[in-house]
Amino acid sequence: MTLHERFGVSMDTERMVAQFMEMVQIDSESGNEARFMAWLLPRLEEVGATAQLDTYGNLVARIPGKGSDAEPVLLSCHGDTVKPGVGIEPVLLDGVIRSKGETILGADDKAGIAEMLEALRVAPVHPPVEIAISRQEEVGLLGVKNLDTSLLKARRGFLLDNDVLDGIIIGGPSYFALDITVKGRAAHAGMEPEKGINAILAAAKAISALTLGRLDAGTTANVGIIQGGMIRNGVPDTCTFMAECRSLDHAKAQTVADEMVAVVQREVAAAGAQVEIQVNNLCKAVDIPTDSWTVRIAQKALAKQGIQATAGLMCGFTDASIYNNVGIEMAVVGIGARLEHSCDEHIYVEDMERAVAMMVEILALSC
Repeated sequence: MTLHERFGVSMDTERMVAQFMEMVQIDSESGNEARFMAWLLPRLEEVGATAQLDTYGNLVARIPGKGSDAEPVLLSCHGDTVKPGVGIEPVLLDGVIRSKGETILGADDKAGIAEMLEALRVAPVHPPVEIAISRQEEVGLLGVKNLDTSLLKARRGFLLDNDVLDGIIIGGPSYFALDITVKGRAAHAGMEPEKGINAILAAAKAISALTLGRLDAGTTANVGIIQGGMIRNGVPDTCTFMAECRSLDHAKAQTVADEMVAVVQREVAAAGAQVEIQVNNLCKAVDIPTDSWTVRIAQKALAKQGIQATAGLMCGFTDASIYNNVGIEMAVVGIGARLEHSCDEHIYVEDMERAVAMMVEILALSC
């Protein structure tokens, strides 16, 4: 059933697509979101919001209820993108929006923002709405961790940051980041290599001894970055690498992190090198019940469009983990983005329309 059939209103797809394509052309890789946030402020005011930046640079806004004085609802997205996200050139062809091919598109999560704005423009009724657009989500949920929650009254809401429309995310993992620096001893690689201790080799032995990949259904481990050496003909005295582990069970994540530290320490020492390891627990596992208010509302909204959505956990992490850990019930709903975090990222305009219709239904049901 269309929005016009349900509510007597119609979205302006051309307007939404044009605004989304304008959004993605504003560079906002994690840590460099200020220009995009400044661009968003007047756009939120256009839909009736009072908007501001908190001291960390997150955007917080509120809109009075429209035909309803029900409890306020929080809508949240993130404004940063992953790399390569500078100089994005969006292309619309045959109903699909892609980047020109050398960058990500930025649908994660700017499609969510564009869909939210369009839903707020056309929604015939909604409760008081609070909006939070975080920064630095992609590098450890730093924005939402530093969000001034005293600016929020809502105790429940929806995060527009899942890809598929037929899935509702109700929980995420504990996440541990490991930053490792291996220190060896420099020497000339041709004249006296025996006087050196190769930090890259020591790091390689440590990495090869780690158990990586999917450890069980809800637990993974990975090494994503390694850097070392300055010259070809020198025994490198320093090598750094960045690893992670995550699990839907916090105790399991902690155990895996401890095991990774022990393996790295053992292997580096065996190679005659030294090691410094920093371990940061960036997110703690949390989930909400499948019959939570937010889940039921989202499922009902999607059912109006013939989508039978299921609720489940994910091993990726989102701002919802932080909200749920501080007592704001948040379900993560879909925006339609596909192949996020890659240069093949794209989104179907039809899916954006369905996401808008879902949000309009959610707002009506929240009344």
